[in-house]
Amino acid sequence: MQIDMINATVLFCGEEFTHETMKKSEMKQTSIQSNGRVSKSRAVCSVCSRMFREPKLLPCLHTFCADCIRQIEPFSAPKVDGKSTPLGAEGLAGDRNSVTVLCPECDSEVDLPSSGVDSLTTDHLALDEVFMETLLIESSVSCDLCSDGEAGQRCEVCSVNLCKFCSQAHRRQKRTSSHSIHSLEDLKAQGHLSRPVLCSVHAGQELRLFCEPCDLPVCRECAAAFHREHRCRPTHDVINHHGDRIRALVSGSLRPRLGRLEEALRRVDTSQGALQRHAKMLASEIRAFAQGYATAVEAHCSSLLRALEDLRLQRSNQLHLQRAQLLQSLADTGGAVDFAERLLTCGSEAEILDAKGVTVRRLITLLESGYDPQPDTVAHDDGSGICFLPQRCAGQVEGFPMVGVLHAKTTDPSKCVVQGEDISTECLWFLDTLFTHVPRQMILWCHERVESSCSASLFAMGEIGLPPCALLRAVLPTGVQQGAEGQRGEFTLICKDSAGELMGTGGDAVLVSVVHTEQKDCRVDATVVDNGDGSYAVSYLPEVSGSYSVWVCVKAQHVKGSPFSLTVRPKFRRHHGIFHCCSFCSSKGAKEAQCGCPGTMPGGFQGCGHGHKGHPGKDHWSCCGSLVKKSECLHGREPGSPHGRVRTVEL
Repeated sequence: MQIDMINATVLFCGEEFTHETMKKSEMKQTSIQSNGRVSKSRAVCSVCSRMFREPKLLPCLHTFCADCIRQIEPFSAPKVDGKSTPLGAEGLAGDRNSVTVLCPECDSEVDLPSSGVDSLTTDHLALDEVFMETLLIESSVSCDLCSDGEAGQRCEVCSVNLCKFCSQAHRRQKRTSSHSIHSLEDLKAQGHLSRPVLCSVHAGQELRLFCEPCDLPVCRECAAAFHREHRCRPTHDVINHHGDRIRALVSGSLRPRLGRLEEALRRVDTSQGALQRHAKMLASEIRAFAQGYATAVEAHCSSLLRALEDLRLQRSNQLHLQRAQLLQSLADTGGAVDFAERLLTCGSEAEILDAKGVTVRRLITLLESGYDPQPDTVAHDDGSGICFLPQRCAGQVEGFPMVGVLHAKTTDPSKCVVQGEDISTECLWFLDTLFTHVPRQMILWCHERVESSCSASLFAMGEIGLPPCALLRAVLPTGVQQGAEGQRGEFTLICKDSAGELMGTGGDAVLVSVVHTEQKDCRVDATVVDNGDGSYAVSYLPEVSGSYSVWVCVKAQHVKGSPFSLTVRPKFRRHHGIFHCCSFCSSKGAKEAQCGCPGTMPGGFQGCGHGHKGHPGKDHWSCCGSLVKKSECLHGREPGSPHGRVRTVEL
C-alpha cells in the first residue's frame, strides 16, 4: 500500500508494482483517516491532515509530505536570469541556489537544497508510524499483491503485507528469498516497526555501510561504485560513536534545558491563569464600582432636581404673593382713583362736599400705608439667579465624590465690599513714630529685602538722605483711596448676596470709573478681571496727581462705600539746585545767579543775598526755595496747594 512512500522501486515476483495497486492504496489510506485517532498521531502530516506520503525531514526536524513542502510559498525565492523561480520540484532541480521557506510548524526559516525537495532526508520513522497506524486501526489487512486474501505477514524489505500464499511465493523468488518476513500480530505486539532502510539508487539494497568522509550511509554497491577511495565502515561499528554524540547533546544540554523550558512554561501558564483570574476579579470590581457610581450619580441628579423644584416653588410662591399684593393694591388704588375722579367729574358741589371726608381719608390711607413698589424692584426674579455649576465640587454621595452644584445666590450691591485700600491714617502715624527712631542699619537691611519694583525708588530717595518714614510712604501699596502718580493701583471687589455671604461665582456686570474731581476731562481707564469666584481684580494707572472720584458699581448700583475718594500723590522729585545760604555767596558774587526763593538784591543781581528783601533767613534750595534739606523739590508747584506739599519729615 505504501509503495509511493519509499525512495526506491521495488520489484515483486520479477515485475513492477502497478499504478492500479498504488491508487488502491491511496483510497485505503483515505478511508483510514476517517478515524479521529489517526488525525492526532505521528503518522499524519500537519499540512494536509492525511497520513504521510513520501515524508521529508526539514532542517528544523519537522516532517511533512514532499508535495506539501513543494506547495509552501518561498520566503525568499531564488532568481534565475533576474526572474523568480516557482517552488516546485522542477524549479528547484534546475536551480543551483537554495530557497528559504518558513516551516509550517514552527515558522523557522529553513533552506531547501538546490537540487530540490527530493534531496531532503526521508523520515523513515514517519513511515514506520504510518504502517503501525494501519495495523492498529484496521481489523483486517488485505494482501498488497493479490488483493484477495487476508494479509497475515509483512516483508520488512519490500514493506508490503502478504497473505499466506503470496508469502510462500515471496520466499521462492530468487530476488526476495532473503527478505525478512514477520507476522503482523508480532509487529502489533511490539508496538514498533523495525525495517531496513533501502538505497535510493540501487533498488533492494539495504544501507549497511557508513562513509565517514561523506558522512553518509551507503549500500555496498554505492561503496564500490562511488565511494571506492573513502573509508566505509559497517553501520553497527559507527552507530555507538554517532549515537553517543546525539545522546550527549540531548542528555548533557538539551534535556536539562527542556526541563527548564517546561518549568518556565508551567510558570507562564500559572501566571496567565492568575492574570485571568485577577483581571476577572478587577472587572467585577469595576462593574460594581461603575454601578455604584451610576447609582450615586442618579441619586445626586435626583437631589439636584428636587432642590431645583424647591427653589422654583419657593420663588414662584414669592412671585405669586407679590402678584396678589399688586393685584389687591391695584384694585384698591384703582377703585379709589376711579371714585374720586367720577366724584369730581359727575358730582355736584353738595355731593362732593358730602363725600369729601370719607374720600379724602381713603386716599390719604392709600398714600400712607398702601403698597407702592418701585418698578425696578418688582418682577426682577426671572430665575436667572439660579445656575448650575457642573465643575464645582458637591461633596460625596454614598461614598463617591460628586461634582455639580445648584447655585441660587443673587448679588446684592449694597453688601459688596472693596478690599485693598491704603493703610489707614492711624497706621501711618504709628509707622512714622516707630521708624523715625529706627537705626539706619536696620533701614538698609530692610532696603535690601524690598521687592524689585520698589528698590529703584528706595535707592534714589536713600541717596538724598530721606528719613525712614518717607522711604516707607514712597512704597506704600496703592488702592481705592490712595495712589501714586505713574504707579499702578489695585484693589479687589468682593461680591456678596443679601445675607452677606460670598457669591462664590463670577459673571456680574461690574463697572469701575475713575474721574479727576478738578479736571473733568481727566479720566483713568480701569481694568476689571473676573476671578470666577465672586471676586474681581481692579487695576488703574493714574498719570496725573490730584483728587479722584472712584465709582464702583454692580448691576448699575453703587457698592458699599462708593463713590470713593482717591488721592493720587505726585512723583517724588529730586532737587536739581544747591542747598545754600544765598545765591550771592554760592556764586561768588555772580549777578546772573538765580534762586528759587522770593529774595532779591539791588544792583542788577538776579538772586538773593543776606539781609536783603525776601531772603528767608535760612539755608535753602536754589531750585525751589525749600528750607528743608532732606526733602523733594517744589519747583513748579505752589507751596500752599495740596499738590505742592512734599513728603518731608524733620529728623
